[in-house]
Amino acid sequence: MVHNYAFIDAQNLYMATTKREDHPWKIDLARLRIYLRDKYHVTKAFYFLGYVQDKHESMYEEIQNAGFILVFREHNPAMIGKKKGNVDSDIIFSIMKRLYLRELFDQIVLVSGDGDYKKLVDFLIEENKFKKILFPDRKRASSLYKKLGSELYDYMENFKAHIMKQKKGS
Repeated sequence: MVHNYAFIDAQNLYMATTKREDHPWKIDLARLRIYLRDKYHVTKAFYFLGYVQDKHESMYEEIQNAGFILVFREHNPAMIGKKKGNVDSDIIFSIMKRLYLRELFDQIVLVSGDGDYKKLVDFLIEENKFKKILFPDRKRASSLYKKLGSELYDYMENFKAHIMKQKKGS
């Protein structure tokens, strides 16, 4: 059986969907988790957030109830609220640590359009540990990924209907 892991850059996902200027849309996290499981055989999905805030406790609960493993970035308490989450290095470290420890998984699915992951993606491809990168927004997908074969990426707008939050009553 295939055991793939997904790593989600939550800030990148949020800014490219809910907070985008043209045609914003909301993701149904439970539907996204099912999609990742069914389409990419994701057995563990890690959802990386910038930092913990008590006012977002219900959101954290929703993320966990959808089947994601929450991972928070460690911050100096004096810096909280003064800068964005920036979880890129945490995601890279987490993946590399799992490789180093020879954790039993097959391949990685990455959800982000951020070019900071390009070297990681290239390395995972070399090691046959890369499944796909899912770009939350076509316009925000880094040009660094242009040379990837189309079998290694997809745009979330292509499966938006499967993961979009449905309006009440529809």
